[in-house]
Amino acid sequence: MPIIRYLSPFLLFIGVDTSVIIAALVESHPMHQRAFPWLKQAKEKKIELIVASHTLAELSAVLSTLPLKPRISPSAAWRLIKEDIETIGKVVSLSPAEYSSTIKSLSEMGLFGGIIYDALIVKVAQKAKVERLLTLNIDHFRRVWQGGENKIIAP
Repeated sequence: MPIIRYLSPFLLFIGVDTSVIIAALVESHPMHQRAFPWLKQAKEKKIELIVASHTLAELSAVLSTLPLKPRISPSAAWRLIKEDIETIGKVVSLSPAEYSSTIKSLSEMGLFGGIIYDALIVKVAQKAKVERLLTLNIDHFRRVWQGGENKIIAP
């Protein structure tokens, strides 16, 4: 279980990437043992889990298409998201202007494709002023959060 050192009397704000949530929710995932304690700490109100609103859609898409036996049905995926993410995390949305500025920044950096979703999570992390951003894709996030490299960690 990760050790959290509190720097203030307030909760530690932890941003979380879709990859970590999937690993935490799916027991057969190879990173489940490392990811699940973070979800547990959020449920116990030991940390404040910050989730980008678009991550909810990503979770639904990924959970319902994982090659598991039995498959996670769309309704089961919705229940997992509702009960295990929305009720324990703080869902943060971006404004249209924040979406636009993120897309513009990526275009100026010459980045394209799926990294947009990582950049949007970074934008939410910055907006929520997280102390850490949990991901299983550290290199992807370092590409889009220059100056935030010390905040990006793996579970």
